[in-house]
Amino acid sequence: MSSITTNEKVSRRDFLSIGAIVGAISAFALSIFGLMKFPMPGLFPDVSSIFKIGKVEDFPVDSSKIISDRNVMVSRDAEGIYAISLVCTHLGCIVAPSESGYKCPCHGSVYDVLGNVLGGPAPKGLNWFEVSLSPTGKLLVDASKTVKAGTKFAV
Repeated sequence: MSSITTNEKVSRRDFLSIGAIVGAISAFALSIFGLMKFPMPGLFPDVSSIFKIGKVEDFPVDSSKIISDRNVMVSRDAEGIYAISLVCTHLGCIVAPSESGYKCPCHGSVYDVLGNVLGGPAPKGLNWFEVSLSPTGKLLVDASKTVKAGTKFAV
């Protein structure tokens, strides 16, 4: 009985040929994968800057409500409804309500209840956003449109 053993070594030429074939197949497979991914969007659409905050009845006179997922304080007084950004104008931290208005926990900027700077490094007051009424009767805030501080939606 004879056993056949092979001690053949792969020649350099065969090794390079196999490497070239594997490289070509890999490049082809990766390009097909890239082409399959191409029609799909790489980014998800941005969250709309216009959002509903409820009906006028949801905001009694002299009340305030924080819309935490949008970092906005919506308030109503005898003159109307207004929306103030809760993003500090210094470096973009989220301000928190305090006894005197709002305070930035990051660098100590202090704002009054209308968003005017009282102290700290903030270069200007908090932004006010446009408030409007939709055709369905819901209040809308447009965070892409800043308005002059003190601008209120009359109800």
